Amino acid sequence: MIFLRLIVVNLLRHRIRTVISMAGIAFSVAAMLTVVALLQGAIGMFSGILSSGAEMIVFERNVSDLFFSDVSQSAAAAIAKWPMVEHADPVLFGVVASEGHPIVTCFGVTATDARIHDAQWLAGGPQDFGRQDSVVLGDRAAQFLGATVGKQAQIGHETFTVVGIIRTRNGFEDGGVFMPINEARDFFHKQGSSVLTIKLRNKDDAAQFKADVHAQFKDLIALEDREFERTYSQFRILRATAWAVGICGLALGGLGVANTMIMSVFTRIREIAILRVNGFSGFQIAAVIFGESAVVSVLGGIAGAILGALTLVALKHIPALDGYVDGSLHPLLMFGVVLLALVTGMAGALYPTAYAMRIRAVEALRFE
Repeated sequence: MIFLRLIVVNLLRHRIRTVISMAGIAFSVAAMLTVVALLQGAIGMFSGILSSGAEMIVFERNVSDLFFSDVSQSAAAAIAKWPMVEHADPVLFGVVASEGHPIVTCFGVTATDARIHDAQWLAGGPQDFGRQDSVVLGDRAAQFLGATVGKQAQIGHETFTVVGIIRTRNGFEDGGVFMPINEARDFFHKQGSSVLTIKLRNKDDAAQFKADVHAQFKDLIALEDREFERTYSQFRILRATAWAVGICGLALGGLGVANTMIMSVFTRIREIAILRVNGFSGFQIAAVIFGESAVVSVLGGIAGAILGALTLVALKHIPALDGYVDGSLHPLLMFGVVLLALVTGMAGALYPTAYAMRIRAVEALRFE
């Protein structure tokens, strides 16, 4: 009990210094959670584009980005006829510029694609999709392009008639342009499609399907959705970037804790000497210093987790980011980040603790 009382008294004695250290940890944790959650949300949305109405994806082997993948029409037609395949939908991805908007994502799809049939149609209907020189716009794309059904929209260097406006739960799709697959091939000067999304009749045939694709099409690879999300190079880069930024932020917070603990030890040398004279061992002194660091780190981590969650909620309600931000935080992620903050704070207390343990009572009592 005496250890807890000493920890609380020492932290309250220098309230401003304690609050600043907690704030450093809190902002670091909030930044880490926000960056990780945003990038994980982006990965989830992009994965959702690929898994819409499907459970497997076929794309060109050894490509750095799916925008560069090319699945030939002949391969797509052959795979669609396999008995184990319920349906195979080619999807072509492309990026164009429009006036005032440097990046507009385009999706070349078939009329039977789940993106067309499962979306909420705000104007027009699925029966309108497929007309020559026409497009369907996501709700956000229609807003920033200022387009309505029946009007012309400038997409890249060409003009298309808008035949429908849809709303989806996926931010990328909601801000995208949907073209008939053949129209998209002509527009982007491609013969095939970027990917082939596959729905199997029996999920247990996944391993056999991957083996058959490998055997018959050496330039293609088939992966299950989860497998693709786990191994795709761009996703790995995004995850690594998120954690790198977050860890750097926590390291800065840990330095703040270290500075606080160092100042705390230097201003309490006589007090530590008195504790030593009264029978406190070096390990007991260390326990007090580590305890103070742990309290600062845990309280700062909890405050940061709350701040990060509130930040994500606020970002989700910004109109410009609507649909692009996944405001959910997995409890395991929050716990892991708070635990990492604790470890960082404890690491920051190592040097101050070692210094405090080396203080000799006789010399310290003469310290001014």
